[in-house]
Amino acid sequence: MRRKINNKRIAKSDFLYNSQKLEKFINYIMQSGKKEVSRKIIYRAFDTIKEKTGNPNPLEVFDLAIKNAGPVMEVRSKRIGGANYQVPREVRPERKQALAMRWIRDAARKTKGRPMHLKLADELIAASKNEGSAIKKKEDTHKMAESNKAFAHFAW
Repeated sequence: MRRKINNKRIAKSDFLYNSQKLEKFINYIMQSGKKEVSRKIIYRAFDTIKEKTGNPNPLEVFDLAIKNAGPVMEVRSKRIGGANYQVPREVRPERKQALAMRWIRDAARKTKGRPMHLKLADELIAASKNEGSAIKKKEDTHKMAESNKAFAHFAW
């Protein structure tokens, strides 16, 4: 018997910038179901981005940051003949976006001593310039995939 096909849920667009990607990022920032708090954090971060970069459209900086922080390759563990191999694989576009958002969020949360909207704005600006913790995480993932290229023939 064939299994049920999971339909992908489409996130609604956020009401200020009319972007589905931004609404998804708002959901990533949210903790304990407090969506309005995460919205305020994002919009205040966008105001800070406007001030710091001088760009009237902070959505461009956000999109560039997500694009830059998304990995192309990653390693997945595969068990073959009693041994586990780290097999490099290409990353699907949906997963690439999800990883980029998660890494940016975690990098902002990891920084201590400042309000979240400032930390998030700094991390988004850094990621749009190919700098910062999220970009370092992406480069580490690529290095891991590169060093395990010998096991690429195990890819499924």
